[in-house]
Parts: sequence; structure tokens; C-alpha cells
Amino acid sequence: MYADLREYLHLLEIKGKLHKIEVEVDKDWEIAAVCRNLFRKIPANDRPALMFQRVKGFAAPVVAGALGASRQVYALALGTEPEDILDKWVTAQDRLIEPTLLSTGPCQENRRMCDAVDLTALPVPIWTVEHDPGPFITSPYVCTKDPQTHVQNVGTYRVQVKGRNKAGLMAGRKQDGMVNIAKWEAMHQPAPIAIAIGSDPVIGAVSVSKIPYGVAEFSMAGGLRGAPVELVKCLTVPLEVPATAEIVIEGTISPGVRAKEGPFGEYTGYMGSWGNHTEIDVTCITHRNNYIYQAFISQMPPSESSLIRGIGREVPLFKHLKYDLGLPVKDLCYTESGGSGAILIISIAKQYPGQARQIASAAWGRINSLGKYTIVVDDDIDIHNSFAVQWALSFRVQPDRDIHIAGQMSALGLDPSVAPADVPQHDPSRLIGSRVFIDGTRKHDYPPLAVPPEEHMDFVKQNWGSYGF
Repeated sequence: MYADLREYLHLLEIKGKLHKIEVEVDKDWEIAAVCRNLFRKIPANDRPALMFQRVKGFAAPVVAGALGASRQVYALALGTEPEDILDKWVTAQDRLIEPTLLSTGPCQENRRMCDAVDLTALPVPIWTVEHDPGPFITSPYVCTKDPQTHVQNVGTYRVQVKGRNKAGLMAGRKQDGMVNIAKWEAMHQPAPIAIAIGSDPVIGAVSVSKIPYGVAEFSMAGGLRGAPVELVKCLTVPLEVPATAEIVIEGTISPGVRAKEGPFGEYTGYMGSWGNHTEIDVTCITHRNNYIYQAFISQMPPSESSLIRGIGREVPLFKHLKYDLGLPVKDLCYTESGGSGAILIISIAKQYPGQARQIASAAWGRINSLGKYTIVVDDDIDIHNSFAVQWALSFRVQPDRDIHIAGQMSALGLDPSVAPADVPQHDPSRLIGSRVFIDGTRKHDYPPLAVPPEEHMDFVKQNWGSYGF
């Protein structure tokens, strides 16, 4: 696998999946507009990662889309083929490899302490001009630690740059990083935190994925890459970070302190509301020589964040349903149109009546805020083909029999339909929503499909040129 982000970017360039932009760009509006047009103008399978070589006022380049510009790019990050992504993840979950600790690493080649700390010196883009209150770090690998077990967690949450040594951190109360921070707060102690930016891409892959609490993401990353992740100790907090990260931000979160954070252009395609959230006091910034700043393209789906988040959620759910529970699940996906959280589609080889609902309930229990619309279909339906799913809904569903609404459920995070825009994100009213389960499987014997016999189709396919095409 890759030693660092730079080695990976070199491979992307060789594969024709890295587009370098030589013209000077403004980070405060232009990078966001170019990234959005990337997703509007270029077909999904052809989208490359972008490297902005010249950023106005900064010496460092900015790379975006390097993990999830397309499913093909994501597969390269894992060193596999697009069709083998799920298998690669399932194998890694059963083959964790513990990280190794080095005395120092490239991420600490340059050290900024005390008054030299300056977050505004980093080329952090503004993503939703006229609405975001300032720059947001969209690709932070946020490292926290359980104070009792000392197991480190790595997650990706939104981080608002508020000044030279202040940053806002918005993470849901059930997300693992916030669970760790709450434990430090319960002890009336500041929570140590470190943010790595730009590293071996498998670290990014695990950071945005739903890994069971208590399983160390660095060990999972080791399983994905087939070799230990190399870590170094932070300089000012008791945490460990990837030795080859481009940038590391160290700091603490004071217990009980909350400050206004947001709004931010979110994965739903709407502005996520502001809220009172934790605040980071930055104690140190280290970086490599000639560092590269990496960002995830977020906001309106489809986006890089919706693609990588979707895969990161699909993998543990697929393993749980198929292998842990032994259910006849063939495939599943969180659609990008639903921000990789609102719409869950599962295909199954149904064995008995009611099994579709059982599997939907198991999915809701595994990740209890996702799957606002959960659709279960037969295994002859290609769930990645929206036409095929709509066909199943059209002719295998009777609404009064097969559509079920469940109220008083955990709401999808940042769902703008839950409450008006002026309701703060931390308001309890945003925690409760409802869900729909649709049984899109056949309930009885069906007539034959109205298509030519398969052997006739195969013959014509093999002789397609003879028909003048």
C-alpha cells in the first residue's frame, strides 16, 4: 500500500485520476466552485481528484477529491477494484493489524508552538460562500481517546476555523469522538484532541466509516493496508497520530465549554443549522516540509463526502447483517441522493414471509439514525440502478400492505425536514423523527418476465456487429 498521501497522489496521476490546475485560484470562493462543477460536468466514473497548484496568498497546494471523486478513485485508495470494495473491507475487519510507534516522523518536520500557532496560515477553503461563517476543515481525521480504556478513536467531523488558535468542533452526541470527549468532561478534565490532515488514504477511509466503538481505527487501517500504520506521539497532548500526515493540529477541549459553531453547507444539500458546540484550544501545529492541504468535497450530493460516507456505512452494516446475523442479504447501499444516510436499499434472497421487515429492523438497530426510507427488494433487482428499484416499487408493492411508518425514532442527523432552519442544531427537537419501511419483495408467484429468452439475447449479443451497429 501507500507510505503517505504523496505516494498515493503519484499513483492517481499515473492512472489519469489526478487533474492538476495550474491557474491561480482563490480559496475563499473559487476552489468550492471548481469542485462543484467537477461533480456537475464530469460523468461519475470519470471524475478525477483535483490538485490546485497555486492558491492565492499561500505556498501550499490544495488537493480535493483524492479519496472519493469517484468509486474508481476510492478503489485505488484501497488498492482494489470497484467491485471488490465490500470484500476488501470485510476481510480487513477480520484481520486487524496493530499500529507501530516511531520516535518521530515527517509530520513533525516543522513545529509551531504557543504564539506561533496560526490556523489561518493554512489554505482552508470556504465552501458555501455567503452562508458559511468562515473556513471549515472538511477532511479532519479527529483523534480522541477513551480516558478509561485508552483506546483511540479516529473520526471525521466538521471543524470551523475561528481564529489563530481556536476551532469549533461539531460532532453528534452519539458519535464516538463525542462519546470520548463526554467521558473527559465527566471527569472535569480537558479532553485531548489531535487532527491529522492528509495521510495514507486508508486512514481517511476508516475515519469516515462507522467502526464499532472500542475498535481502534488505526488497527482497522492496518488491516486494509496489510501492514501496520506508523504513528508518532503528539508533542503537547497524550495522543498518537499518523507519522506521515501532512499536517497535525493538537489541542484540548475544556469541560463544559460550548460556543456558537456553524452554520455549514452540509451533506443534505442544505445549510446545516448553527449550534452551541465544543471548542478546541489549539496548542501546537506541526507539518511536513512543503506540505499538501487535503480537503473533502462536501455540500450538495453527489459529492466526495457522500460517496465515502456511504461506503463507510454500507460495509459494517453489510457485515453485520450477512455474516454476524447470517441473514440472506445480497447487497445494500445508502444512495447518494439521500446524502448516504436517508435512503437505504437492501436486496435479499427472501426465505419466508416477513423476513424483509425483520432485516429492515436489524438494519435500524445496527445504525439507529439512518435509513429514513428503508426499501428491501428481491435479489434479482440491481439496487444501484434507480430504474430497477423504481420498477420493483411499481409492481411488487401494495401501499396499504407493504409500506409501514414508524414514529418517535432517532432522526437523521442534520435533516432539515425535522425542524425549521432557525432552530439550533443542539436543540432536543432535532433528535426525534420518523421512518418508512417499504417491502419491495414479491409476496406470491408472479407471471413470467416479458423479455426474450436468455439464449436468444446471448446469441444476438455475440453477433451484435452483424446487425449493423
